[in-house]
Amino acid sequence: RRSSDLSRHSSPAGLPIAGFVLLAAVTVFWGVNWPGMNIVLGEISPWWFRTICLAIGGGALLTISGLSGNRLRVPVSDLWPLLLCGVFNMIGWHLFSAYGLSFVPAGRASIIAFTMPVWAALASVPLLGERVSLPVIAGLVLGMAGMGVLIGHDIAVLGTAPVGSLLMLGAAVSWGIGTMLFKRFDWQTPIATIIGWQLLLASVPVGIGASLLEQPPDLMSLSTSAIIAFLYVLAFPMVFCQWAYFKIVRMFPAIYAAVGVMAVPIVGVWSSLIVLGEPVGWREILALLLVCSAIFTVLILPRLRWANPAAH
Repeated sequence: RRSSDLSRHSSPAGLPIAGFVLLAAVTVFWGVNWPGMNIVLGEISPWWFRTICLAIGGGALLTISGLSGNRLRVPVSDLWPLLLCGVFNMIGWHLFSAYGLSFVPAGRASIIAFTMPVWAALASVPLLGERVSLPVIAGLVLGMAGMGVLIGHDIAVLGTAPVGSLLMLGAAVSWGIGTMLFKRFDWQTPIATIIGWQLLLASVPVGIGASLLEQPPDLMSLSTSAIIAFLYVLAFPMVFCQWAYFKIVRMFPAIYAAVGVMAVPIVGVWSSLIVLGEPVGWREILALLLVCSAIFTVLILPRLRWANPAAH
């Protein structure tokens, strides 16, 4: 059941301003999420951390959706797409990334994970029939160059942990495919309900993995900083950002939404400077410039050209 959303074929010039506002919010909140996760993962193991996030995030979204007057029952026509997208967007992403985080430091893991737009662009061709334009290709090249600059000095370290790197890469591929699948279907269910059920259902296999591989955490012994960071992760990245990102995917052509979140690791690095005191040098500055150039090329430049016909 293919999506009938005409925005899938629209140009950035015609994209709604509300989508850009949501994209900016997601970039900031997901970016600050990474130093927050660093704090929490210092006291809770990755698998249990993911299980708790999925269960509470899914339950909270369903509660909010229900209180907003939305139906929580998923019609039969949406059930198969929900399960299929959930396998990639939630189970694949969270299982690969949770296990990958046990091998690779969280900050560098986020950089590998946010190669997602490349895999999303590749998946958009067979799944959506989208044409990858030259600005999108240029944006992907600039964005990946930024990622390369940021991670270049850690290549030797990552090379010693190929399992972790491959798992994080698997998370990125799974998320990219899941994004395109979500865009493919014409949903009859409100987005908050869809994402809430996907998160809640994904908590089951991840929770089974946590039970088999790790001891349950002692939540009563968490430090004040870990509690504050955990509450932030649950409220913003797991509830607001999960809803907002897929709202953006519905509003924007999917590849534009994917490119838009390339700034998240950059925000993560700079927020780590503020929150954790991690150093920032020329690599971080150059990466920031390259990724901002990528987003400008894909999302902003076409709007400027459209607003100023004389520039054509």
